[in-house]
This record gives sequence, structure tokens and C-alpha cells, in this order.
Amino acid sequence: QVQLVESGGGLVQAGGSLRLSCAASGRTFSPYIMGWFRQAPAKEREIVGTINWRAGRANYADSVKGRFTISRDNAKNTVYLQMNSLKPEDTAVYYCAAVISLGRGYDSWGQGTQVTVSS
Repeated sequence: QVQLVESGGGLVQAGGSLRLSCAASGRTFSPYIMGWFRQAPAKEREIVGTINWRAGRANYADSVKGRFTISRDNAKNTVYLQMNSLKPEDTAVYYCAAVISLGRGYDSWGQGTQVTVSS
């Protein structure tokens, strides 16, 4: 199995920025898709965005479009989530996940990192 570790979360004021990182273990890492998800207290987990690992093409949920940017560094086996213009409603635990095999969905998940945006 692949191990994913998120980092970079913290407490920021509304309007501020954070960059989350998700590093994958192993010397070989070639997922089809990497996704960022978040879950706020008492809410369902929701998708933030995805990135095609090979092409670097990203898609975003409407709620974060224009504010968040997903990128990846293939050489470092790392995917990033740059979050700008943060809002209190962005407060959640953020997870990265990997689609390793087609047809299996997201079968590898990180432990999550807390992002708290104060007003």
C-alpha cells in the first residue's frame, strides 16, 4: 500500500493563505488521479479538487474555484494545495487521496491536516 502524509495545516485569519502538502511514500509513485478532500464537523466529506498526475491538469469544486490551486511535483511524489483568500467556511480537516488503479476509486488516503480559518 502507498502511504500519504499531509502537512501544512494551521490557524489563519480570513483572507490569509496556506499551502498544504501531501507526500507519498515509496520510490515509485504513479497514481492516475490525486484528490484533495475536506470534512468539516458534522458535515459530509466533500471534494475540493483533483489533479491528473501525469498531465498536471486540475479541476476544482465551485466553492474553491479561483482561490485554490492544486499542483504536483512528480520528482518529489508530492501534491500541493495552495489556498488563498481563505474563508471561515473553509475550516475543515483536509485529506489527500490517490486513485492508484482504475475502477477502484480513491484507495489510498492520508491522515488529514486541520485547517482553521478565523474571522
